[in-house]
Amino acid sequence: MSRARTARRIAAGAAYGGGGLGLVGVAAVGLVLAEVQFAKRTVGTGLPDPPRADGLYGSEFGGPELSPGPLRLGMLGDSTAAGLGVRRARQTPGALLASGLAAVAERPVELRNVALSGAMSDDLDRQVGLLLDGDAPPPDVCVIMIGANDVTRRMPPTQSVRLLTSAVRRLRLAGSEVVVGTCPDLGTIEPVYQPLRWMARRVSRQLAAAQTIGVLALGARTISMGDLLGPEFAANPREMFGPDSYHPSAEGYATAAMAVLPTMCAALGLWPESDRLDVSRDEDMLPVAKAASAAAGEAGTEVTGARGPWALLKHRRRRRVAGEDLAPRPATTPKAPTTPVAEPR
Repeated sequence: MSRARTARRIAAGAAYGGGGLGLVGVAAVGLVLAEVQFAKRTVGTGLPDPPRADGLYGSEFGGPELSPGPLRLGMLGDSTAAGLGVRRARQTPGALLASGLAAVAERPVELRNVALSGAMSDDLDRQVGLLLDGDAPPPDVCVIMIGANDVTRRMPPTQSVRLLTSAVRRLRLAGSEVVVGTCPDLGTIEPVYQPLRWMARRVSRQLAAAQTIGVLALGARTISMGDLLGPEFAANPREMFGPDSYHPSAEGYATAAMAVLPTMCAALGLWPESDRLDVSRDEDMLPVAKAASAAAGEAGTEVTGARGPWALLKHRRRRRVAGEDLAPRPATTPKAPTTPVAEPR
């Protein structure tokens, strides 16, 4: 069965409450379980909690009291969204995206990161509540990175997609633009060997494609995390992975931010490029399922809904995230975190 067809079945099961497909088949169960246990002993070795990066970025463009005020960015998801594995707040993906967005918009950006290390898609409802409940206005844009733990803990993919689309629906109804970083390709993790590597790659890409199909109907955009947030991970694993050989390093998170930033800015109408296709970059308009399947196999690929059952497959040019002049500064609003944010370099 093709990836597009499988993803379409998973997404349909999520929409209509079907059981869908399991993440791991019955073949070679004993060997797979042995590989899983070995991988668990090898990766994820007790990293400290990720640094808090909430606060105001790009304050040189104006304070929160000036009209129209800062843009509001919400980060949701798992350890990748939280920035597990780095030591400084400015190295987390949320801080990098906030700095980059401030540079493009020439406007301050207020970041609130509610992502949780180890989270599965069933935690998204709680995270959305943290962003939407209360008197504060909803985020202008939210970035969700989720799916890896759903695969490793064998959550049924239909359930995973259903939970994600529910969270995206709430955010969209609140007026937020949403960018989903789809499930990364877990077949690239170095300590994982065959046949688990092949199975992990297959099911993670299937889930990524199904996530895209599910959220495009709600007006969200997706960006493929592919082989763990970019082809550079496969080429330079020692630099791109952190000390546990599972989570990205500071360089890896910077690579991820450069992939997500153009799509996030395009969602807000800030990117200089339109949604027109650029054939010189192999961009295309495809049926949604085929676009989702193609994106799942190529990191950094954006999928945006077009019209009817069609979607745009985009390869936006990556731009470097903001540099030292946009180092984050503590927020000055009443809701500012008490935990210090990154210090200027």
